[in-house]
Amino acid sequence: MHSEPPCSKLNCFFCTMNEPEPSVRRAKLSQCFKEMPLRDDQEHVLVLSGLWNISMAQPDDPEFPALGIFECMAKLIHRGIIDQNWLLRGQNIYIPYYAAHIIGSYTMDNPQFAEKAVKSGVVLPLMELLRGKMSWVEQRVAVRALGHLASHEKTFEAVVVHEVEIISLAMEIASNCLEVVYKEFVGIKPRKRPKYHCDLLTRGVGELELQSRKAEEWASQLQCWSLYLLNCFASKERCLNLICNTEFLNNLCGMWGGLVNLTSPAGIGLLRTLCSSKTGRENVANSRQVMESICNVSRSSDDWQNMAIDCLLLLLKDPETRYGVIDIAASSLVDLVELRSLGESKMVGETISQTLLQDYYKIKFGFLKLKSQEAEKALEELWELRVENIKRDKLMSEQDMKERQVLVGKLKKQGNQKFWTGKIEKACKIYSKALELCPLNFRKERIVLYSNRAQCYLLLKNPAAAISDTTRALCLSGTVSPHSKSLWRRSQAYDMKGLAKESLMDCLMFINSRIKSEHTKRVRIPYYAARMINKQMNATWLFANAKSKLCIKKEKTVDEYESKGEYQLQEMMDAKNMGFPGKPMI
Repeated sequence: MHSEPPCSKLNCFFCTMNEPEPSVRRAKLSQCFKEMPLRDDQEHVLVLSGLWNISMAQPDDPEFPALGIFECMAKLIHRGIIDQNWLLRGQNIYIPYYAAHIIGSYTMDNPQFAEKAVKSGVVLPLMELLRGKMSWVEQRVAVRALGHLASHEKTFEAVVVHEVEIISLAMEIASNCLEVVYKEFVGIKPRKRPKYHCDLLTRGVGELELQSRKAEEWASQLQCWSLYLLNCFASKERCLNLICNTEFLNNLCGMWGGLVNLTSPAGIGLLRTLCSSKTGRENVANSRQVMESICNVSRSSDDWQNMAIDCLLLLLKDPETRYGVIDIAASSLVDLVELRSLGESKMVGETISQTLLQDYYKIKFGFLKLKSQEAEKALEELWELRVENIKRDKLMSEQDMKERQVLVGKLKKQGNQKFWTGKIEKACKIYSKALELCPLNFRKERIVLYSNRAQCYLLLKNPAAAISDTTRALCLSGTVSPHSKSLWRRSQAYDMKGLAKESLMDCLMFINSRIKSEHTKRVRIPYYAARMINKQMNATWLFANAKSKLCIKKEKTVDEYESKGEYQLQEMMDAKNMGFPGKPMI
């Protein structure tokens, strides 16, 4: 056997990592980090990809942060921005991306590392990437790293120095990044896609389908991390007047991340933070579009339904905004008053009832009049439900309860008969009569009555009433095992109103409830549900609006393609075909 020849490179990183003596190893690593930004070495990308793997796997290991990795990464980013010739040499085009990613990985949850990073001068190079000096790919890791630095108390002040520019850039990125990624990557011919983007997205081994799927994921992350960065400032009530731009708030309602970032609160999370401040509440309350969007989320199967409810309650509890939003919010919240729990929140319905009725006597006795008769009617109905009907049920004897149950059952059968004979309006009235007589503790009977009446409203082309009734049925059934028919009917109602996201969420929950049902042995997704999902997935595709807005045709895109940034990266890639070194992990 022949032994491998010794490495001839001075301060070789890989040889240094194999050094058995800890003190010698640390000294050599420190020297490597000092010299790396000054040397031209084709192994730099392999070194950084290895460092990235280490930073992701061991983000709390203090060794590299103590030896100067942050200063090294900052200088490498800076060199890539100011030295075009160096950036285009060999595989150096990958370096700024890896460097920013390494900074973000170490500073994510460690405030001590974040302090070291700030003292090492990482903020200014990251700002250059955030400004778009390279491309959206580098913006993604830069905004992630800056978000981590802004999330720690001691390093927030270092980011605040650039707060106006950061907030402006983050708002612009959040609003336009989907259009940018579609225009500069997803929507162009595969052969015109920047090769280094393709390699970073797929680790150098993916096909076109994987490229597009990862681009969608990264675009969603870019938007959500931009919102997270804005949230860091909003939570400290910094530059709220800038964040509360009317156009941006309206755009914010649609920033839900598709189905990629299920753990991110996205736009609704930032709205919830804004509603915690006086300035934020005033601006949110003044936008009818934002209010209607929050109301839609509050009555949906969205994972962040509780945040939408919180937004509405914060606005209603503030005397300055209460009567500006109650006309819009009352009708939606009244449907949720029998919701017992939502995630970790308990007594949700009771809290809603108390908030809505805190000054109802002013309306009841004519001291106050709302602008909307619909809102007044909703509050009157809430009073009947939560006050008058509770009193009525307490006065009923056991015999009276049994008689009511029999009567309600007869009315339900009558309503069903009218429904199946095509007399929909009469069936609707009978179900309403049954609901008036039904005691509140007959939850199962009320669930069916609300759901049946909702079906009538669907046939009568009244989707708003159908959403109201199905929401009430779902609140009564609970979030653990929601009433599946009501989910499907609400999905149809939202579809009739053109609310694709809400319709999709309900349809997915409907299928999920069927799968979990103990009575279902062999689950098949109903054809009608599959068609609905296909329709709404197309409507809510992350790049659907970007594609529609830009009206891009593949033939035209090739000629019009122009990359964003100082160096026009696509032109540089065309001028020089870049390879990919050893498929580094990303």
